[in-house]
Amino acid sequence: MKPSRIQLLQAMPIFGGIKDDVLAFLVEQTTSVTVPQGRFFFREGERGEAMYVLEEGEVAVVKSWEGRGYVLKRMSRGDSFGEMALVDLCPRSASVKATRDTRALELDGELLLKLYEHDMEQFTLIQMNVAREISRRLRVADERIFRAKMDVTVLGGEDHAYTF
Repeated sequence: MKPSRIQLLQAMPIFGGIKDDVLAFLVEQTTSVTVPQGRFFFREGERGEAMYVLEEGEVAVVKSWEGRGYVLKRMSRGDSFGEMALVDLCPRSASVKATRDTRALELDGELLLKLYEHDMEQFTLIQMNVAREISRRLRVADERIFRAKMDVTVLGGEDHAYTF
């Protein structure tokens, strides 16, 4: 099982460039979490202390608004979620619900502290990779916001386009 977990991590941008022995160190110390279909890994507003890497199953990232949940994204094997909690230490910005029986690796702040003590250079590389992934997701969100705003602009005529 460990070799398949290492291969799973190697295929992810967050663990790009990480040495095999460091990935083995992480896999040996990580916790596997099983969440049945319909249950939550965590809910929006809860304190975040870990990120997750999906080994099997599927989840939906859900944002609440006016008492209703809206699916922002679906994720499956090899995807990760919860990274922001390891960077900004703020409450969860969305909920993550298992849409099928799901198993994920849980990497918490304590494990990353152990990695820092074990290999500071590789710890730093993972942190940089997490920042890159969050930045990539922010770019996608910005593009979606822009496109939605342009649709409102064209339909509603409320805003004006400017040429630079």
